[in-house]
Amino acid sequence: MKAEVKIISKVLLLMFFDFFNSGEVLAVNMTIPNTLIRGTVGGEALFSVRYSSFSPDLPVIKWQLKREKSVTIVQSIGTDIIGTPRPEYRDRILVFENGTLLLHNLRLSDDGTYDVEISITDDTFTGEGTITLTVDELISRPYIHMESSSVLELSENIVLNCSHENGTRTSYKWFKGGKPLTNETRFVLSPDQKLLTITRVLMTDDDIYSCTVENPVGSITSLPIKLTVYKRSSLYIILSTGGIFLLITLVTVCACWTPSKKPRHPPRKPLSRFYSNSHRAQITHTGTVV
Repeated sequence: MKAEVKIISKVLLLMFFDFFNSGEVLAVNMTIPNTLIRGTVGGEALFSVRYSSFSPDLPVIKWQLKREKSVTIVQSIGTDIIGTPRPEYRDRILVFENGTLLLHNLRLSDDGTYDVEISITDDTFTGEGTITLTVDELISRPYIHMESSSVLELSENIVLNCSHENGTRTSYKWFKGGKPLTNETRFVLSPDQKLLTITRVLMTDDDIYSCTVENPVGSITSLPIKLTVYKRSSLYIILSTGGIFLLITLVTVCACWTPSKKPRHPPRKPLSRFYSNSHRAQITHTGTVV
């Protein structure tokens, strides 16, 4: 009896192995071409997946966003969505037959890790996968902001600020004469490299400077600025020469200017004389009548 039980067990075990080795395992096999997607605010993200199954039934597809408590984005049978999606995803999602999810009008809050499950009733095993989405804001063109003038005296200090309006997850690079700058004795970069401080400027610092801002969806470089370095005496000579030139120009303009001659109106006769003659004539006429 025991021998018969052992034989039956071996037969069942062999049948089980033959079943799996035959390639007819009842499971959903899923592949994900790209596990990392980079998107921009207002754009769209395509969570591409593919699956295979021996069952002719439609798959049940479920997408979730990982949080402390996972948030269900959509659940569908094939392309038919089950129930009503959450308000933040309504009119922003589209599910394809192969399980792929298209998310429109991306927001910064969409950033995160997404889990997908594809199951079919006849299949024993469910297909599972994970895709990470990063959502960033495009960078506006940066500009270099300075508190002081770009005309510097020798041994003066200056701070350059790589400023911009928009952009997320940004990093910064500085260039002098088109060559990248790194932390040196006199060129000091802030921890985030947004600020460049040049201490005790030298004549060799007279050059063109620019900064580049990068994030996962792009990079953009500022317009270059020119730093001019002078010795104190040279600066005074330039300012004095400029003042003298301005004074000479003003004197020349004043010397060449003449007032315009406008035609004069004929002098008016004073009213007092007319009034006096009329008064006399009235007196004479009055005397004659009397």
